Amino acid sequence: MKMKMADSSSAVLRRNRPGTKTEDWCNWSDEAFEEMDSTLAVQQFIQQAIRKDFTNIDEILTPPEGIEEGVWKYEHLRQFCMELNGLCVKLQTECQPEQCSQMTATEQWIFLCAAHKTPKECPAIDYTRHTLDGAACLLNSNKYFPSRVCIKESSVNKLGSVCRRVYRIFSHAYFHHRTLFDEYENETYLCRRFTKFVTKYNLMSKDNLIVPILEDQNAIDGESEA
Repeated sequence: MKMKMADSSSAVLRRNRPGTKTEDWCNWSDEAFEEMDSTLAVQQFIQQAIRKDFTNIDEILTPPEGIEEGVWKYEHLRQFCMELNGLCVKLQTECQPEQCSQMTATEQWIFLCAAHKTPKECPAIDYTRHTLDGAACLLNSNKYFPSRVCIKESSVNKLGSVCRRVYRIFSHAYFHHRTLFDEYENETYLCRRFTKFVTKYNLMSKDNLIVPILEDQNAIDGESEA
């Protein structure tokens, strides 16, 4: 019996093989969202937009048609947490418990770590690890997020608290490790994107967005001081 073989010449293999060179990593053509046949299509779409131009935040945060808002917010928060691990790795080089014995942002903000039975003070680098671990546990919980294509509103409501906690990583890095923060931000635009994301979907109060990373944010701060 003869088998009909697919035309491999027209197929695009979107996979990084072992030994792939840096310049060839993810170096394939873009794929339309409606052609992404996977339960991970939304994540794939977001990551594709970031690779295309990480500075084009508006395009990255614009969902394709037909996507539930809850799923869109959930997948973006997963992506933020994954990328924040990169900032955490950089912080480990200079954010030592001896120098940063508390999770602070300026002298006005001291954050308690919720990873303990009773929230308490934690060295900043431990707070960062605990927060990202806690976010990963929640976002991968089968109880609250059993599906990547449909999410209950009660589960979506939990995203705001995750946003508030992970934002503190940005604020500590900005106010206490500015050179390191600027270096990572120039490579990723991560804090800019996160700030626009939580503002767009009202996931955080503007009073808690203390890193002056956006131009319009600076203008608002200036008006409030006046």
